[in-house]
Amino acid sequence: MIRPNHDALVVLDFGSQYAQLIVRRIRESGVYAELFPWDADPEEVLALRPKGFILSGGPASVYEAGAPTLPTYVLESGRPVLGICYGMQLLAHALGGRVAPAPAREYGRAEIEILTPADPLWHGLPSPMTVWMSHGDRVEALPPGFRAMARSPNAPLAAIGDPERRLYGVQFHPEVAHTPLGRELLRRFALDLCGCRPTWIPPAIAEEQIARIRERVGGERVLCAVSGGVDSTVTAALVHRAVGDRLTCLFVDTGLLRQGEAEAVVRALRGLGLPIVAVHAAETFLEALRGITDPEEKRVRIGHAFIAVFTEHARRLGPFRFLAQGTLYPDVIESRGPERRAAARIKTHHNVGGLPPDLSFELIEPLRYLFKDEARALGAHLGLPAELLRRQPFPGPGLAVRCVGEVTWERLERLRAADAIVQEELAHSGWADRVAQAFAVLLPVRSVGVMGDARTYEEVVAIRAVATEDFMTASWVPLPHEILDRIATRIVNEVPGVNRVLYDITHKPPATIEWE
Repeated sequence: MIRPNHDALVVLDFGSQYAQLIVRRIRESGVYAELFPWDADPEEVLALRPKGFILSGGPASVYEAGAPTLPTYVLESGRPVLGICYGMQLLAHALGGRVAPAPAREYGRAEIEILTPADPLWHGLPSPMTVWMSHGDRVEALPPGFRAMARSPNAPLAAIGDPERRLYGVQFHPEVAHTPLGRELLRRFALDLCGCRPTWIPPAIAEEQIARIRERVGGERVLCAVSGGVDSTVTAALVHRAVGDRLTCLFVDTGLLRQGEAEAVVRALRGLGLPIVAVHAAETFLEALRGITDPEEKRVRIGHAFIAVFTEHARRLGPFRFLAQGTLYPDVIESRGPERRAAARIKTHHNVGGLPPDLSFELIEPLRYLFKDEARALGAHLGLPAELLRRQPFPGPGLAVRCVGEVTWERLERLRAADAIVQEELAHSGWADRVAQAFAVLLPVRSVGVMGDARTYEEVVAIRAVATEDFMTASWVPLPHEILDRIATRIVNEVPGVNRVLYDITHKPPATIEWE
C-alpha cells in the first residue's frame, strides 16, 4: 500500500510506552507522522522524505553497552530533530555531551523554568510550565553548540537546543496529557521548525484514498467484510465512493453479537446505501465452541469458523479480485514494520487472514495509516451517522470473550439481556458518552441467593466501565451509586439465572479491559 502523500515527520521508537502517542499528537496538528523502530532499514525510513525527526523515550541508559544508538542518517539529513527523554540524552551523547545517572530520579509532575523564551519552540509558552518527568538519567554536560533552554529543580538541563542546526531535546514528555501544553510544543516543532504543511485532515485523506482505490481497482469487483464497527464501516464507505456497485459487503452474524445488534447493523449499512449481504451462521459458531472454556481456544475456533463461512460465501458471490479490510495503523505497528503484515491472523471479524489459495485477494486497506480517532473523523467527513461512529469497541470474537466459561445459547441470551440493561441505564442517565467502554460479563460462578423467600443458586454478572484515550491504558469509571443500583436491581429482577452483580474496579494495567 502506498503511503500518504503529505509533509511528514518520522518518530523513531527507542522502546517508549508513549511512542504511538507522539505520532498521534503530531497528527492532531494536521501533520502526518509515522512510527519506525530505531533500527529500521534507513531506506524505508527515508522513503517517507521526512521533514524532521522525533526521538522517543526509552528504558535504556545511553552509556550502557548494547543501548539503542542514534542512526547516522538522522543528523546527516540536516533536518530538525527533537529528542524526548531518552531521545534527548541520546542526541547529547551522540554529539559529544555527557549523560550520567541523576542524583535524584524525577517521576511525575514538575515545574520547568524556560530560559530561552524567544526561541521558536518556546515562544509564548508560560514559565514556569507544568510538565511530566520520567527519568533516572540526565544530561550533565552540553554538546558543543548547545545551550540550556529550560531547567527544573532536579534537572538543570530540562531542555537543551542548538537553534542553528535546529536540534532540540526535552527531558520531559510533551506527548502525555499530564504536560498540558505539550501538544502546543509539538505543534510548533512540526509547523514552525520543520515547516510542515497541515494537510493531514479528513477531506484531504478522503480525496486521496478514493482516488487511489479508484485507480487501483479499475473495473474489478471488491469484497468487504463488515461488522458494523467503525473501521469496517468507514472502509466500506470509502470503497463505495470509489467503485460504486462493484463493491459487495459481507456481514456474518455469528450469533455472538449484542441484543438486536445484527439487525441494527444490516439496517444501518443499508441505510447508507451500501450493498450488503447478510449471512446468519449462529449454529456454526455455537457448534465450534461446544465444550470449550479456554479463552485462546475460543478465539482460534471462532477464527476458523469465520474463515469457513466467509470462504463459502465469497466463492458464491464472486469472483472478486480485491478484499477491503479495516486494518488500522496500530495493527500495522504491532506487526513491527509499516509494510509487513502478519499472515493468517484474525484480528477482528472484518480482518481476514488464512484464506484458501484460490481466494488470493489483493488487499485494499484505506485506513492502514490511521488511528481509531482519525478513522472516526474520516467517517464524519463522509457523512456517516454519529451513532455508528460513536460505537464502542467490540471484541472480534464478540460475546464469546465476555461469556466466561463455556458458550451456550442459553448463557449468551442471559449475557445479552444483562448487557442491554447496562447500555439502557447508561444512555438514560447521560453516562453513555462519558465512558470509553462499558459492558456486562457473565461469570461461570454460581452464588447462593434468596428471591421470594426461596433459595437460589445462580450465575454472577460483572459490570465493567472504563475511561481511556488510547486503550493502551485505562481507568475504571466511578459510576454514580444510584446508576449501579438500578443496573444491579434490574439485572437480578429481569434476567433469569442471575442473582448477583459485581462491579469491576481494576485499572489497565494490571487487568485488561476485556475479561478474556
